[in-house]
Amino acid sequence: MFMKTKTLIAFVIIVIIILAGAAGYLWWTTKDLQSDGYNAVFLTNGQVYFGKLASKRGEYLVLTDIYYLQANKAIQPGAEIDKQDMALVKLGSELHGPTDRMEINKDHVLFMEDLGETSKVMEAIKGYKAK
Repeated sequence: MFMKTKTLIAFVIIVIIILAGAAGYLWWTTKDLQSDGYNAVFLTNGQVYFGKLASKRGEYLVLTDIYYLQANKAIQPGAEIDKQDMALVKLGSELHGPTDRMEINKDHVLFMEDLGETSKVMEAIKGYKAK
């Protein structure tokens, strides 16, 4: 009887440790998630997406309300890019008609930044939404 009680207590302690570890992991992987603002996600292929970070659990980031920069004219390799030659494009207007949700493999993310409310990108997003 004493051995069964001791085994049960050990089992309960192990379950509590596992649950605490899982809760800590979930908290850690979702901390600093800016749910009301926009983020810039810089990828290893040079592309940058702007949107709302919906989740960063597991192997993928989930981005919604997505925008990206597009050159208004052909850019020659090594040429300077003038800021005036860039336009902010809303994801979904492309030929293949993607939905406004993107799952990005974390292995392809260089870094992420929160966008400031007064940034040029935020001004362009606000202008797009006002139309």
